Amino acid sequence: MTHRTRLCALALTVLLTLTPTTAACAGSGPAPGPTAAPAPSARATSPAELCTAIITKWARQLYEAHDSTYGDYQSMGLSNGQYTILRDILDVARAERGAGSEAAGRELIDRQARERCAERHQDGGPSGGPWV
Repeated sequence: MTHRTRLCALALTVLLTLTPTTAACAGSGPAPGPTAAPAPSARATSPAELCTAIITKWARQLYEAHDSTYGDYQSMGLSNGQYTILRDILDVARAERGAGSEAAGRELIDRQARERCAERHQDGGPSGGPWV
């Protein structure tokens, strides 16, 4: 196991271990008064937001490293479609860097990832499964 995998497994174990204890303690103690702030509601992250986050993360990392290689899309946690978006965005960002500046390329990465992922998930996502 890699260091990252072990760390994730440890974090998940701690979270799962503490969850029953936290839930059992939730009912103890005095009831909140009228001045207590409401608890924040949970919100699921949309597939388009997840797509944007992971593509932006890898695009920035490769862009900042001036790395012309891409690596294996599966080890990055990307689907084939997301990997295509990543490659396209990096090609355009690198061209922008050559013609303009580093900052212009970074802005392009953020904008293009958001737009391409929104387009990819506008109808609910790819129809060929999660790895398309």
